[in-house]
Amino acid sequence: MMKETRREDLRLIWTLTAREIRDVLRDWRLVTPILLLTLLFPIVANLVAQATFRFFQRYGGHIIAERTVPFLLMVVGFFPITFSLVIALESFVGEKERKSLEPLLATPLSDTQLYVGKILSSLIPPLAASYLGMASYLIGLYLTRRWAPSLELLAQMFALTTAEALVMVSGAVVVSSQTTSIRAANLLASFIILPMAFLVQAESFLMLWGQYTSLWWLLAFLLVSDVLLIRMGLRLFNREELLSREIDRIQIRRVWETFRRHFAWEWWLFGRKRQAVPRALRWTGWLAGFYLREAPAILRRSSPAMLVVLAGVVGAGVLGWSIASRFPITLSFDEPGRAFFGGITPTFILGNNLRALSVGAILGTLSFGSLAVTPLLITLALAVYVGLQILWSGYSPWVVLALVGPHGILEIPAAFLWCAAAVRLGASFITPSPGMTVGEAWLQALADFLKTALFIVLPALAIAALIEARITPGVAMWVFWAYGR
Repeated sequence: MMKETRREDLRLIWTLTAREIRDVLRDWRLVTPILLLTLLFPIVANLVAQATFRFFQRYGGHIIAERTVPFLLMVVGFFPITFSLVIALESFVGEKERKSLEPLLATPLSDTQLYVGKILSSLIPPLAASYLGMASYLIGLYLTRRWAPSLELLAQMFALTTAEALVMVSGAVVVSSQTTSIRAANLLASFIILPMAFLVQAESFLMLWGQYTSLWWLLAFLLVSDVLLIRMGLRLFNREELLSREIDRIQIRRVWETFRRHFAWEWWLFGRKRQAVPRALRWTGWLAGFYLREAPAILRRSSPAMLVVLAGVVGAGVLGWSIASRFPITLSFDEPGRAFFGGITPTFILGNNLRALSVGAILGTLSFGSLAVTPLLITLALAVYVGLQILWSGYSPWVVLALVGPHGILEIPAAFLWCAAAVRLGASFITPSPGMTVGEAWLQALADFLKTALFIVLPALAIAALIEARITPGVAMWVFWAYGR
């Protein structure tokens, strides 16, 4: 029974996909640019590759010439998939402006079937054109230069092109389903094009430097982004809201009231009698209400994000150990306190920590929470690397503990809670709380993030910075001279 249901679901999805592809192929304004890019751009890329070979062979730059050819293969595959944005951006909002959306939504298709069918129909034509262009480029390059890529490089290029196309399509379909006009959708498309342009630049940098193994990590990041964007689209898509939404309006007063409601919390200790309490003591009940009631509630709401951060911490430990095993060094110092902490102030330490964590919060918001743990992961991986090198250089484990323990007992949990709040802030777009809209869920996550940052993380980091600058160096030197090697 389940197999028959699944087969019927796939049949309905494919029926919608085939219908949408036929509509795309009937529009010469879309087909013509795709064909031109598919047929002409590989020829231009082959001419550029031949000119590059001749130029660098004349001046002895054979390595640069060889690495430019795979770069052009990536570019040939990327340009046709940029037209996927045009198709995907019109998938829902275009149907609405053409007055053809209501008959489509009246079909027996479920929201998931409708959404998946739109993604596939927006993905297949540009991706097929991209594959054809890459094949034409490789055939022309083999006929002219007798050059053929390795199997690994070929798999990387086709996999990266597919993942990039799916990221652009899934993001554009989300935009199309949440906007009310093609004009607004085209403006929001810049938030898809710009990150992809930066990603292509990063890929070109890695390819020109010969770091082809790192491309697999970029592919993994793209696949995670695909899953997040598709999940986000499925969670946000609602055919009733799509029909009823007429114009997007920003209601500042309503947004502020919602945020203020989530940012406030109940008093404790005094309750309704707080007006009778002297003004100088009222703040104690306000803080008690936060630390004894609100903070545990925030931690409960952030528990899934805390598990994500915990997985990142474990990954940071494994990464630090792996790097330490591959690149061992011998450390030797007489006064570890001065060597590690000399010349720094509490203000510098606190500012540096806040800058790093703020970058993580921004990255987490832009990446649906997936990059929020990056600063913590890098810091912990570096700490594990240095700690292992100290141990392997013959020093006592107490020395490592003295270098990190006095301030780390506050700094590490504070950074952990900050990153968990940042993960939840970004992930609220794709996993809104039950009974809440996406906007309200994000405002609740923002309020919890600010409360965590102001009343938990910031005081802990300030105390940790003071300990790191004033106490840890003395403790580290005392432990070193007491236990040493």
